[in-house]
Amino acid sequence: MKKILISVLGSALLLLFSTHSHAISELVPAAPKLKAKSWLLMDYNSGRFLAEKDIDKRVEPASLTKIMTAYVVFYELKNGSIKLEDKVKISEKAWRMKGSRMFVEVNSLVTVEKLLMGLIVQSGNDATIALAEHTAGNEEAFVSLMNKHAANLGLVNTNFVNSTGWPDKNHYTTVRDLALLAKALIRDFQAYYPWFSVKEYTYNIKKAQRNRNLLLWQDERVDGIKTGHTDAAGYCLVASARINGMRLISIVMGASSEHNRAKESRKLLSYGFRFFETFAFHPEDKPVTEVRLWKGESDLLPLGLNETLFVTTPRGMRDKVRTQLDLPEKITAPVVQGKHYGTLNIKLGNKVIASRPLVAMQSIGSGGVWSRFIDNILLLFN
Repeated sequence: MKKILISVLGSALLLLFSTHSHAISELVPAAPKLKAKSWLLMDYNSGRFLAEKDIDKRVEPASLTKIMTAYVVFYELKNGSIKLEDKVKISEKAWRMKGSRMFVEVNSLVTVEKLLMGLIVQSGNDATIALAEHTAGNEEAFVSLMNKHAANLGLVNTNFVNSTGWPDKNHYTTVRDLALLAKALIRDFQAYYPWFSVKEYTYNIKKAQRNRNLLLWQDERVDGIKTGHTDAAGYCLVASARINGMRLISIVMGASSEHNRAKESRKLLSYGFRFFETFAFHPEDKPVTEVRLWKGESDLLPLGLNETLFVTTPRGMRDKVRTQLDLPEKITAPVVQGKHYGTLNIKLGNKVIASRPLVAMQSIGSGGVWSRFIDNILLLFN
């Protein structure tokens, strides 16, 4: 009878837990299916992917390449190696460049700032070549910088062979890498990022050229980033939108038209804002926990995070979030600040939705002879 009661109780608990987990998953409808080759929706702060398809498949980036081109130029501006007011002499190579253009004239002098507007707003290939040549001496050297930055940002499936996105079989990326690049651009260059929301720009012709990102007109939440198109790549768009402190990044590759890439991108962004929320879960300057430190100047070691932890959950579920700490069995001094000691897992139901390394928040040296002797004895019985 006792065994039967235990079995029934266990089954009831299992059913209760399963029902609870199932209820959590049902709070959010399935992500929209898009008319595109691949796509991704990512929360900017938490890095959580909310919808995806074929995000690690190689794709032709087309003019989305210019996100990295802008990143490299911004980096050099920040370092002071070039300046916005620098006057760039337009080479014949830049002037002759085909595709979308800013319409700079050969041998004319154009400032870096105006060329950046031509790159960002007009997607000018001529402006792009001119910036590459001014920044690194020639386009080949600039492309080397692009690939070095790609490696530093963790873009493991990306290779650039030019600065414009001109088609080449060895010029490729993935949707995942584009998301990492877009996040880095917004994070690292907040002073320049607002330029990606500029709707039109005029240079050297009477008529203003409109930004090809139609979402800048259709959705007030959207403030960037970049479009791309070739016959092989289709119509592509990396977009970012922000409302009430929550920023989302959407990527749509291979849509059938300029209109459809905007439409499909908006589906992703609306889905994310409607059904998810992001909040700061734990700051970087406060310990997550304190653990026993052996043979040190102190008996306790505070462990924390390298940066503020943001968590994305279905709307209304933030109170259901729980933490799980995976810690070493024993930590012995000396300890160096910033060294990894364990992991903080964030769980919703039985699913881990975020993980971050726990690091030492201070350096602690070895204790004296007597304290080490006492700890050695305690460890024998621990």
